[in-house]
This record gives sequence, C-alpha cells and structure tokens, in this order.
Amino acid sequence: MKIYIVYDSEVGHTEKLARSIAKGAKNVEGTEVFIHHVNNANVRDLAQMDAIIWGCPGHFGTISSGLKAWIDRLGSLWAEGNLVDKIGAVFCTTATVHGGIEATLLNLITPMLHQGMMVVGLPASIPGNAFYGSYYGIGVTSPDEDTDDELSHALYDKGILLGESLGTRVANMTKIFLTGRENLSR
Repeated sequence: MKIYIVYDSEVGHTEKLARSIAKGAKNVEGTEVFIHHVNNANVRDLAQMDAIIWGCPGHFGTISSGLKAWIDRLGSLWAEGNLVDKIGAVFCTTATVHGGIEATLLNLITPMLHQGMMVVGLPASIPGNAFYGSYYGIGVTSPDEDTDDELSHALYDKGILLGESLGTRVANMTKIFLTGRENLSR
C-alpha cells in the first residue's frame, strides 16, 4: 500500500505536521510512505499511489501558492482518470487561531473531489479531535517562535499529535478499501 504526502512549508511548521502524518501512516502494517516538499514532488508519481495526502500553510483561508501551482499541474491525471477512487486527505497550518483553517482545508479538498478521490477526514471519536481539530482534515495553529505563550505551544503540540491520527486513519481506510476492491474482483 503506497501513500504519497506532499506539502508546502515556509518555516517548518507544515513540514513537521506532514512528518507526523507520515509517522501515523507508517504505523499500519504494509504501508509505504513517500513524503515530498512540493518543490521535489512529481505529479506523475500519484498515479501509482493508493492514497494521497497534501497540505500547506493557509494563506488568508486558501491554499499556498506553491501547493496551488503543483495542484494545477494535475490536469493530465484528471483527463486520464488516474486519481479516481484513490483515498485522499488534507492538512494545513495557520499563524493565527482564526486564520482560516477550515476554509483552507475545504479549498484543499475541492481538487481531490474534482479528481474523483474519496476524502477521509478525522471523526470526533479520535481523542482530542472534538476539542482541537477539524472534521475536514488536520488544521494546526502554529505559535510564533518568539512567544513564551505556553498555551499556544501546547495546542500546537496537540495538533501535531492529531497528525499521527490522520495518517493512521488514512492508511487503515486505504487498506480496507483495497481489500474490499480485491474481494469484488474475485
């Protein structure tokens, strides 16, 4: 089972979240994870993946320009139907508490739906998600490194841990989907 994680990160917060998601996915037996910064990610690799997770810093409630430019190169995969029925999930970071996390996550989901992907979120039954999470994916408010605000750092750390939960959930859902598809073809 192959999972591809692509991220845009400017100061390292989003990369840290991407690595947490990768760690969670690797906890599921039989999972191979490919993780790339958007500058090193090849859209053609997606056709061979079973699940795709992408994320970026939120910029005024929308996708960062780096990830958006990468997503805009998916046209040939769309035309060929190469991403239809792949599992997808999204994540983002913002600099402020109400910095547009859910708007960014929804903007990240939209291209997946256009590709015919099946989007996996994180339910409230995941510990901590109902208090500090989102049902659309993982959105984390990143603290300013220059602040001593313990609450900001604690909430960021909780969000990073939720990343592991998303990675594990995507890997488990992908395994369930692939097993079901194999059984249907027999």
